[in-house]
Amino acid sequence: MAKIGALIRGVKSENHTKKGTLLLFPTGSFRYVHTHSKSGNPSSPPPETTRENPQIVPRKHQNSGPSDVQDAEEFLNQMIQMRPFPPIFQINKALGSIAKLGNYFTALSHFDKLQFLGVQVDLYTLNIATNCYCHLNRSDFGFSLLGGLFKRGCTPSVVTFSTLINGLIIEDRTAEAAELFKKLVRTRDIEPNVIMYGTIINGLCKTGNTIIAVRLLRMMEKGNCKPDTVVYSMIIDSLCKDGMVDDAVRLLLEMKDRGILADIFTMLVDAHSKEGKAKEAEKVLDVMIGRGVDPNVVTYNSLMDGYCLQGHMDEAMRVFNKMVERGVQPDIVSYNILINGYCKKRKIDEAMQLFREMPQRGLKPTVETFNTVLQGLFRVGRCAAAHRLFDEMQAAGIIPCTLTFGILLDGLCKNGNIALALSLFKTMERNGLDIDVVNYSILVDALCKAKKLDHARDLFNKLSSQGLHLDVRTYNIMIGGFCYNGLLNEAKEVFVEMERKGYFPDGCTYNVIIRGFLAWKKYSEALVLHKEMVAKGFSADASTVSSIVNLKSTKGQDPALQEVIKWFMPND
Repeated sequence: MAKIGALIRGVKSENHTKKGTLLLFPTGSFRYVHTHSKSGNPSSPPPETTRENPQIVPRKHQNSGPSDVQDAEEFLNQMIQMRPFPPIFQINKALGSIAKLGNYFTALSHFDKLQFLGVQVDLYTLNIATNCYCHLNRSDFGFSLLGGLFKRGCTPSVVTFSTLINGLIIEDRTAEAAELFKKLVRTRDIEPNVIMYGTIINGLCKTGNTIIAVRLLRMMEKGNCKPDTVVYSMIIDSLCKDGMVDDAVRLLLEMKDRGILADIFTMLVDAHSKEGKAKEAEKVLDVMIGRGVDPNVVTYNSLMDGYCLQGHMDEAMRVFNKMVERGVQPDIVSYNILINGYCKKRKIDEAMQLFREMPQRGLKPTVETFNTVLQGLFRVGRCAAAHRLFDEMQAAGIIPCTLTFGILLDGLCKNGNIALALSLFKTMERNGLDIDVVNYSILVDALCKAKKLDHARDLFNKLSSQGLHLDVRTYNIMIGGFCYNGLLNEAKEVFVEMERKGYFPDGCTYNVIIRGFLAWKKYSEALVLHKEMVAKGFSADASTVSSIVNLKSTKGQDPALQEVIKWFMPND
């Protein structure tokens, strides 16, 4: 333990619920088909009262554990009120759920509360807290917890050090992470597992140190901890990104000889495709065939997706036909990729032809397929066809999801059917369907652009009362709406309110409100906001710079405008 304690001194500290089905008809009316009670079964027994039996876990968490942050927090708060405290593994389960959902500040707040109350935390609890600190770019606090471990007489595990190494990598301190890893291997107090190796190899690859990562791979191959497919995949992907395709292929062939090829060729094709190198990906496909490895539908799908991402639909269809000719049957994903590609190119007739072809191959369109085609139809203004497809979707027994309704609301709004979108929204509310913050944001944005500010404001204010968590994007929409309509005081009020409620403005927020003040000739206020934006590490975007360029040609510029131009464009 003393050896391990010495290691940390080498690291410097730096500061959709399916409640029913909604039918939309071409006439513009909505009809609700069926729903389940929102309150559930009234005859079901109430949950056990944990104060009467403090060791009983609340019923809704007995099987699967907390399902979201709110549930996890409720679960945790119930447990810390029990006397005696429940077993620490139950507390860890709730705390871990909060952390896994990315709510690191919340998890740390509960961790502090546990310590204040004197709950005897264990190594697992401390690992959760360390992981939270590391994801918040405060690995120094994580190392402080490591020091606390030694004081408690606990021995850190391989998970503890893997977490700290990952924290250093997150902070772009890969060299220090590598040094810590080397010390751990050298002292042999901790036996690195494949996860720890994978963590440091991933960091090396992401920082362009692929050659060092390959050396580490060779060390693993000679040791007791053998590399798995994930480790090989990271290095092969990194070799491809560095342009060392021949080395990547050689490593692939080594894997094949060792019997651990898995579907790594597909990974290589996928990596090239996502990098926008579909031609190179197809060369890998040809190498596969030449080496006697038959590509499967997943490999072909990756290549088709690569061509679709580049907008090369003819090439994507050529690969599709090639796949069929080689006896590989396309699946749902194959069609979804092609349909999505055609919809993005606004070639809706080609997309519909593929959509109608699916049943002929024994394939049933999924909710994703319908969503893609609906979006494509709205994109080209074919609202009536989208209405009919939505009816067809439900007739086929496909349950619309939250995204489906978002597509409907967005499509209706963008095609000028705001009244129909509001009617749909009210029907969704009335029948207890899930409405998320994205759905609200779509309507708020549309109402702002239609100059219906009162209605937009009411809907915006309703978000919190519905128990939905606002996000920065929603605030940006509301601020932009006020600015667009010249209500600058209201925009500033919302701007201040979002900070007060813990939603910190991002670069988009500042650019939106600055453009608003510039458009209404409030140059001094715009300059103050610009200075504040720069101080927080943000910069003017292309739209804001374009606004300044246009203002430069204004005749009779007042001093405030000249000062704005000087600050935004100092070289001019």
